[in-house]
Amino acid sequence: MTRKRVHLAAHFPGVNNTTVWSDPRSGSQIDFASFVHLARTAERGTFDFFFLAEGLRLRELKGRIHDLDVVGRPESLTVLSALAAVTDRLGLAGTVNATFNEPYELARRLSTLDHLSAGRAAWNVVTTSDAFTGENFRRGGYLDRSQRYERAAEFVRLSRELWDSWSRDAVAADAAAGTFVRPGSIGAVEHRGAHFTVEGRFTLPRSPQGRPVIIQAGESDDGREFAAAHADVIFSPHGRLEDGKRFYADVKRRLARYGREPHQLKIMPGVTFALGDTEAEAAENAARIRRQQVGPQTAIAFLEQVWGRDMSAYDPEGPLPSIEPDLSEGVSQGRVPIKDRPAVAAKWRALAEEKGLSIRELVIEVTGRQTFVGTPESVARQIDEHVQADAADGFILVPHLTPGGLDEFVDRVVPLLRERGSFRTHYTGVTLRDHLELA
Repeated sequence: MTRKRVHLAAHFPGVNNTTVWSDPRSGSQIDFASFVHLARTAERGTFDFFFLAEGLRLRELKGRIHDLDVVGRPESLTVLSALAAVTDRLGLAGTVNATFNEPYELARRLSTLDHLSAGRAAWNVVTTSDAFTGENFRRGGYLDRSQRYERAAEFVRLSRELWDSWSRDAVAADAAAGTFVRPGSIGAVEHRGAHFTVEGRFTLPRSPQGRPVIIQAGESDDGREFAAAHADVIFSPHGRLEDGKRFYADVKRRLARYGREPHQLKIMPGVTFALGDTEAEAAENAARIRRQQVGPQTAIAFLEQVWGRDMSAYDPEGPLPSIEPDLSEGVSQGRVPIKDRPAVAAKWRALAEEKGLSIRELVIEVTGRQTFVGTPESVARQIDEHVQADAADGFILVPHLTPGGLDEFVDRVVPLLRERGSFRTHYTGVTLRDHLELA
């Protein structure tokens, strides 16, 4: 049986419940030097791409801002354009919202990044369905959940029309003939759809990849269908073996209805890791990291997202509140939809009672993040086994420290994956599509 290649990417998370900002080794989330360090480490490890998330509004509850969110996240494509100048082969993937952007402008920005990076650009397509985020935009509202993927699908189709409107040999630059662009090589785009109307010509020639790589992170049935139709990579939440196998099989089987083959879509769950010289030391490190990740502020913030109330008066080391969640809020601002709050609260109460957990201990329990814990040898084996068992095509690593959290993985785990014959020893291609083995 042919051995599958493991694909790896690096995620720069920003300050959230993954990042341990209080660790003495932690650096800035905004200084360019931090982005450079993590990106160059990923490139030293011959990773496929470097991934940036996006935040379009600070998290808050009834006007009180979540303290750990105030640092924000710099705009992805600006950072990636700068990184294109200090990296050579690493793919550059930015999260950009399809609900609050326009296709023509975003297609130009993505194509520009692909030109500047010699074919290393990727777009992580995300959508937003809440009015809380929409208040930051001219539209002053939002799309219903039933429409957000409809708009995103049309957005991607129109972007591809724009990228494909120049023929591959459009630029002749023939000084002798006095011809710079071949006649008829720039097609007119005439698009009329439910969400967009565009009539004109694109301003940029075909980029080195032809089209930037499309990444998608939806978990719902609509999200899976969108990925099967349009995505090159899925940023999946399923890092556990059995969950990953079910998700992998479900999404891959959907590809046929769109005339696609399984190898044309890579499934790469977001995962974390904790290493140690022994299994016991790795387990101790994982537990310590979780305590750092879920500090008192973060524990209360998670509680507020479920209860929809100001819970700052509660002791994070104390028991869960006896009051019921507030369902009156008209705008969803947290991770838990209003309608789901009672069920989630009941589940949390049952778990806390069963295990005798405080608020903070409970949040640590329900938001457990370390996917791969062990010695470098066992982590390399686990990663390889997941890929060979069709639970994933690779992983997007989310280190808990910025910017040096990937260093130990590249130094100690990557060589072992190479020894197993599952990971490249050097880049064999130039573009991100080359790295991902995509046409």
